[in-house]
Amino acid sequence: MILLAAFKNTVFVLVLSLIACGRGEEKKQPSPAPETGGADSVLLVAANRTDLYFPLLEGKEFALVANQTSVIFTPAGGPGRPWIHLADSLLGAGLALRKVFAPEHGFRGQVDAGEKVTDGVDPRTGLPVLSLYGANRKPGQEQLKGLEVVVFDIQDVGVRFYTYIATLQLVMEACAKAGIPVLVLDRPNPNAHFVDGPVMERQHTGFLGMTEIPLVYGMTIGEYARMINEEGWLEGGQKADLTVIPLQGYQRDQPYVLPIPPSPNLPNAQAVGLYPSLGLFEGTHINAGRGTTHQFQCFGAPFLSESHFDFKYTPESKPGAQNPKHKGVNCYGRDLRRIQPPDRVDLQWLLEAYAHRKEESPFFKTEGFTRHAGTAMLQQQIESGMTGQQIRESWAEKLQAFKTIRARYLTYD
Repeated sequence: MILLAAFKNTVFVLVLSLIACGRGEEKKQPSPAPETGGADSVLLVAANRTDLYFPLLEGKEFALVANQTSVIFTPAGGPGRPWIHLADSLLGAGLALRKVFAPEHGFRGQVDAGEKVTDGVDPRTGLPVLSLYGANRKPGQEQLKGLEVVVFDIQDVGVRFYTYIATLQLVMEACAKAGIPVLVLDRPNPNAHFVDGPVMERQHTGFLGMTEIPLVYGMTIGEYARMINEEGWLEGGQKADLTVIPLQGYQRDQPYVLPIPPSPNLPNAQAVGLYPSLGLFEGTHINAGRGTTHQFQCFGAPFLSESHFDFKYTPESKPGAQNPKHKGVNCYGRDLRRIQPPDRVDLQWLLEAYAHRKEESPFFKTEGFTRHAGTAMLQQQIESGMTGQQIRESWAEKLQAFKTIRARYLTYD
């Protein structure tokens, strides 16, 4: 089998960090965990497990749904870049990869948040690239013609409004309609160790949340694929012909630092850890660090109290954030780069910003905030003066109902 033996024996230990459980504490820089040795104890992403999925692709024409995180980890990548893009490895193995579908931020992950991704040709491979974040967000039936498999391999961060799980669901729906099998290569979720936040309400579903799940759902993308398939959550209750290639040596509570930034504005582990809480600012007039070098590690706005907040910064045009909120204007807020990310959706910063705003200034972008929160109730609760604990208590019943469903699909427990 072409190149199979070489890939099969490749082992790359991903960077892990030990994360304390406290909140609001000074944060030490994460240190790599030591290699533990033994095949069963080494964490391998599914893309590395070529012996499990190369045979499923041999002799078949297929497409790849991918971005810059879709890699096989291998020392052959060279110093400072110990990985090979999955598209390169598939083509190098002589497999019949025919086209690529690109999600938000594009195939190489260089497009701004919210900016449309265009069709084109990948200059490195010569593959046609078809956008799933432009005129359409679901593969067209014509685009799927001639394909025998669609492979999905994108790094998720476990937050409902992070759009790659919506792309996964739409790909599964299109493939189910076309009768084309879907092969999902699983990757760890850095926020898999907790389930929290408001549950999406059906009337507010959309691309920022297509199913009635919590803001943080505590599943790998492979587990989530199985859940939406088996629970009948695909359009019309249809089912995809789904195969999930599992991780090796993974545990849900295992701290995991992404070796490749999953999108332009999640540059490091601190941003990924704070994203479940600070991502809600996307539905307000507060800047959450876009246009700085510490995206989703701070927040601020010109209309927040200068006397209350001790951090000042000015958002500027940067790659991945060409037009951030309050571009070129001094913002006052909090610098969260050195605190321990909480293991829950923490409302303290949202409530603090609302309480210390200049009252004549608008705070919520109501439609956008509802789409991010998944419910209109959260804005109403904040405006009525409820405490964070009171708001959290209102989530409990629906969270427990979701956990009961989720338990059926947990692969790594």
